[in-house]
Amino acid sequence: METTKILIGYAVYVPIALILTLYVSKTLFRNSKIYMLDIFRGREEIAYATNKLFETGFYLLNIGFALMILKINLYDNNYQELVEALSYKIGSFSIYLGLMLFINLYFFFRGKRKAKEQTRPIPEPPRFVA
Repeated sequence: METTKILIGYAVYVPIALILTLYVSKTLFRNSKIYMLDIFRGREEIAYATNKLFETGFYLLNIGFALMILKINLYDNNYQELVEALSYKIGSFSIYLGLMLFINLYFFFRGKRKAKEQTRPIPEPPRFVA
């Protein structure tokens, strides 16, 4: 009986974790193309390739983490405990995904700022007349 409930938990958790990862990834990387084009000064090939590499890394990290925390322990063997365990796992994974989203946004904004710094001319140091 306990094994059946754990399998039900896995059957609920895995699709939700995958769907959340896909949704966040698609939203983030669809909208980050503009930043990548700005960072790479309109060079589409390198901007899209870099964006795709970020997206692949995002998938690997998040799906790997979701599977790493898959284990569900039930002690009282009831459905209330299963629902509570699932809510804790899905909530924790959602918080983790949110943090990963903001970390990626930080890197995009940082890249955009660095790109702007490189386009500004470097001012000459003031000359002192003795």
